[in-house]
Amino acid sequence: MDYHQLFSYTRQASRQMSSLDPGIINEVLSDLAENILEQRDLLLSENKKDLISMPETDPRYDRLLLNGERITLIVNDIRKVAGLSSPIGKILSENTLDNNLHISKITVPIGVIGIIYEARPNVTCDAFALCFKSGNACILKGGSDAEFSNIALVKVIKDVLRKHTLNEHIVNLLPAERSSAMALLEAVGWVDVVIPRGSQSLINFVREHAKIPVIETGAGIVHTYFDETGDLEKGAAIILNAKTRRVSVCNSLDCLIIHENRLAVLPQLLKRLQEKEVALFADPASYKALAGNYLPYLLNPAGEEHYGIEFLSLKLAIKTVGNMEEALDHIDTYSSKHSEAIISEDAGNIEKFLQEVDAAAVYVNASTAFTDGGEFGLGAEIGISTQKLHARGPMGLEALTSYKWLIRGDGQVRLG
Repeated sequence: MDYHQLFSYTRQASRQMSSLDPGIINEVLSDLAENILEQRDLLLSENKKDLISMPETDPRYDRLLLNGERITLIVNDIRKVAGLSSPIGKILSENTLDNNLHISKITVPIGVIGIIYEARPNVTCDAFALCFKSGNACILKGGSDAEFSNIALVKVIKDVLRKHTLNEHIVNLLPAERSSAMALLEAVGWVDVVIPRGSQSLINFVREHAKIPVIETGAGIVHTYFDETGDLEKGAAIILNAKTRRVSVCNSLDCLIIHENRLAVLPQLLKRLQEKEVALFADPASYKALAGNYLPYLLNPAGEEHYGIEFLSLKLAIKTVGNMEEALDHIDTYSSKHSEAIISEDAGNIEKFLQEVDAAAVYVNASTAFTDGGEFGLGAEIGISTQKLHARGPMGLEALTSYKWLIRGDGQVRLG
């Protein structure tokens, strides 16, 4: 494949996007939602071809799986994006200078956005919908695990674009092999930014090899601190949800930190995790509290290797601390700066946690499962950024825009 030619087609298509009427954009997205529903059987059939090659015990299986319910969720997300206000052309500031130059700062599309992702075919639709709504063209690079699913979804998208007499190169899907990822990462002059969405190894690969700007949507190494004043009923429900709602997603809980004065309630706190067969890796103090109160084959001593890891499975590490400072130190050492939570009734500790924890999303008495663009009211998300430049946390439409300055004059020249 001639990657440069493909990239040039996408770059040309992005110019068309800059003048596309927001009403047309919404019509296309609404039509796309209907077409995905109409093509449901085909999409599920292609998805089964991908699933055949992956064991159900693999944590990525759940991410790869499409079913009727998930197709409906994809369609609903596209409709939500269509219903959002356009992020383009908003006046961020304006001013008239003493020399009567009028200067305004307005939002504009980034241009061409590359997205590299693994084993999640829903990202194909989320990425296109958000890029299209924000006036961007996109180049998608999915993983080989979801190759059949992604090809089928992009075909549906291109069919809808052609139906509306739009340039089909507004979206392009690269081949699944790694060489295409390298071509994308080296697409200087063609692609404005690349966004990796997947495992820590993928993100590291992109960071190390990219010659174009990168927005990291990092892996989620997620902690919840059960404070000395934590409510048992709230805590049990929050921990169960954060750990077991969907273990393969980046906002799922990886490490429970517990105050040493609450070890007596630890068996009750984790009682329902046994029903879900969650394997625990407990430090000596928490192991002692759980011995005889948790299924023996699920209870294991923790080693250093069990902290600072994104499990993406039914596994949970436990760390005992003597005070708030130790909890904060542990999070600071092992956090990926994605989502962190405290369960507490102490107003002082809560405020300290909110102020000192360095993460994109910081929770009080709530499950980290809410770190999601849809849940945050963004319609959908292109990823969850763990960096601090340009975007942080769930990235919706506004995160896919830049800005430019417009200067209107009437013959002014600069003297001196």
